[in-house]
Amino acid sequence: MFSKMPRAPRCAGIVRGIFIFACLALFGIAAHAGDLQRHSYSRPAMGSVFRIELYAQDATVAEKAAEAAFQRIEALNQCASDYLPESELSRLNKAPANSPIKVSEDLFVLVARSSEISAQTDGAFDITATYAIQHWRRARRQKKLPTAEQTQRAIAMTDWSAVKLDEKERTVTKMKEGLLLDLGGIGKGFAADAALAVLKEHGITRALVAGSGDVAAGDAPPGKAGWDVALRTFEAPEEKEQLTHVMLKNCGCSTSGDLHQFVELDGKRYSHIVDPRTGLGLTDRIACTVISPDATTSDGLATALCVLGVEKGLRVAEKSQGTVARFVWLTEDGVRRTRESSGFQGLVQPK
Repeated sequence: MFSKMPRAPRCAGIVRGIFIFACLALFGIAAHAGDLQRHSYSRPAMGSVFRIELYAQDATVAEKAAEAAFQRIEALNQCASDYLPESELSRLNKAPANSPIKVSEDLFVLVARSSEISAQTDGAFDITATYAIQHWRRARRQKKLPTAEQTQRAIAMTDWSAVKLDEKERTVTKMKEGLLLDLGGIGKGFAADAALAVLKEHGITRALVAGSGDVAAGDAPPGKAGWDVALRTFEAPEEKEQLTHVMLKNCGCSTSGDLHQFVELDGKRYSHIVDPRTGLGLTDRIACTVISPDATTSDGLATALCVLGVEKGLRVAEKSQGTVARFVWLTEDGVRRTRESSGFQGLVQPK
């Protein structure tokens, strides 16, 4: 969701989450490592707070690079927000069906990457599930389930294959009347990747960009193998000794699940994550952390794997190049279970 305003990967990042507790274990890192100094910045963006951690020799260079990165994030918000009525995405949503619409490179890549993940997950990730998402946002606010008619229409209007892309002409065509796109399930990861790329253009490679729970990590901090990330799922905040730590660099990392964002309706607990197949929030208490070559991929896959469930989700992760995944879920009697794809344990730090 936007605001109103690229088998275990050699990764390094911090995770956050709707279902993770992002714990940057940087306090043990010396403020000076050679000539490099650590600099930290944060700024509200895309309905969340983006945080930048970087190492640079000069404070002026660091500030200039961070400012350019934040400007890139805001430019993407202006492009792909579904809240801003004049955003490029809003204009595309208002455009007639069956008409090729020329779009910016950013919007084209966002839609193209989304289509790839939709195909990879058999529609568990679907940017056309907009009506279902809108109904579910309203249901959470009003504490009332959508009507059967609303849900049926939302399902009927969900069809990622109804979005036609022409790479040569850089156009997007909506093949169904009334089709709407929502890029909230992939936008923050894409923005984090883009911001990290800006930092690299300024000569800063030892950096990390975190947007809510979607993280793009560059080279490791000086003297470290990577960024120490504490994954949070269903543990209580005080149970820090139970948290799993991973050491990551040059990758994207995202976690999705219903740790905090849920609602109880008619005696049933629903996640904020909408299943495109049912038009309703998930009812399983499940969280999934995905580590991929880039944050765009990890962002899209994290939600999709929760929708697919443990067995199907792990199969998708195993087939996705450079990707590992970890599921944590609670059984009906409250027992915590964990399963991981091959390669995930290679990133886990010993306690």
